[in-house]
Amino acid sequence: MTLVKTKQEIEIMRQGGKILAQIMKELEEKVKPGITTNHLDKVAEDLVFKYGAEPSFKGYEDFPAVLCTSVNEEVVHAAPSDRKLKEKDIVSLDLGILYKGFHTDMAVTVPVSDKVDPEALRLIRITKKALKRGIRKIHSGITLGDVGNTIQRYVESQGCNVVRDLCGHGIGRKIHEEPSILNYGKRKTGLKLEQGMVICLEPMVTAGDWKIKKSKNGHGYITEDDSLSAHFEHTMVVTMSGCRVLTE
Repeated sequence: MTLVKTKQEIEIMRQGGKILAQIMKELEEKVKPGITTNHLDKVAEDLVFKYGAEPSFKGYEDFPAVLCTSVNEEVVHAAPSDRKLKEKDIVSLDLGILYKGFHTDMAVTVPVSDKVDPEALRLIRITKKALKRGIRKIHSGITLGDVGNTIQRYVESQGCNVVRDLCGHGIGRKIHEEPSILNYGKRKTGLKLEQGMVICLEPMVTAGDWKIKKSKNGHGYITEDDSLSAHFEHTMVVTMSGCRVLTE
């Protein structure tokens, strides 16, 4: 499998990314106290089909839903349930779609209400900024170690930690392709990015220790110390001088 996409493939992924960004925008507006994560999943599924796409996650490695809904100490991949969102919760929405044969992937973490604790809001801001710093670092010729190091140094400078056991990834005809993209690393090590590669950068940041464990339902991951976690993700194509985010 070639990691570099053609102009035609990138254009399809640009169209898919635009659809995914619109779906995510509409999903964020549905987040409020009292609704269940199952309800958000149903909304997501309806929107995916409304916009002429297909869900990437449902049935992938036996995942039972369209949307990953990770609340508070849940890091990623939590399956929707009858759990009702509370005023002080934060929730990560992670969604992938398949459009004209190509996947795009995106995640955001949002406060459930304006009563969320300041520490949780700060964690969201740090994670979002970590993604932005990683995006600004990307260009043809940069190593993955440089990208991961940039994210790690910023997050740790803010008194938080990056999850070590999960990572970003390449994307295309499959939802998860090579390369694996760690959110930590050493400069000038690892694979060099090339123009035309399409990748997903996704910092997963914890307010406490970076260690995680499987959740009881077998799909998601939670922090070992029950500290809060936040997650942001964009799909982007590498260019000579930078990158172009496809899910904006």
